[in-house]
Amino acid sequence: MSESTITLWSDADFFSPYVMSAYVALQEKGLPFSLKTIDLQHGEQQKTGWTGYHLTRRVPVLEIDGFELSESSAIDEYLEERFAPPEYERIYPHDLQKRARARQVQAWIRSDLMPIREERSTDVIFAGAKKAPLSAAGQQSAAKLFALAGELLAHGKQNLFGEWCIADADLALMINRLVMNGDEVPERLVDYATFQWQRSSIQRYVALSAKRAG
Repeated sequence: MSESTITLWSDADFFSPYVMSAYVALQEKGLPFSLKTIDLQHGEQQKTGWTGYHLTRRVPVLEIDGFELSESSAIDEYLEERFAPPEYERIYPHDLQKRARARQVQAWIRSDLMPIREERSTDVIFAGAKKAPLSAAGQQSAAKLFALAGELLAHGKQNLFGEWCIADADLALMINRLVMNGDEVPERLVDYATFQWQRSSIQRYVALSAKRAG
């Protein structure tokens, strides 16, 4: 098993969906790691002494044996390749096409659906905040999410590709932005997101934000 020295940098509140993705990946791989935080609200990420300053000045940042990497999807893929199955748990599908589709889902979630991300920030999920009704743009974005997620889950299984993968965690979080605010969401998607949210690796991350708030 790994003897690497691994550190994951997070926002201080543990509200970042992208930190959650990297955190869940590390947990699922069974890798021991240290967790460090930086206060984004006070601009600490803009200070030159911080590890991630010369990368993207954002979290998450992974430090592993002197190598530093940012951007959660890049971190997820790096962890899958460096700590590869079968010695370590798989976080991407075994099948080549399904693995490509999982990466597509991750890229889509990170690059699209901006009105949802703006109007349903993750304090809805991690701090129980409630937001105003969705704008017209937010409603359009939600309709797109429902349509595409519905297509991905049309097979009726509990996970996107039959077996759990890291894209399930990312998609469930996006859906839960709406579910946990009390917005109207198709029952099939509510069931999917609720099921995914019970995964122990995700619950460990949720507990971090709860502990911080307490």
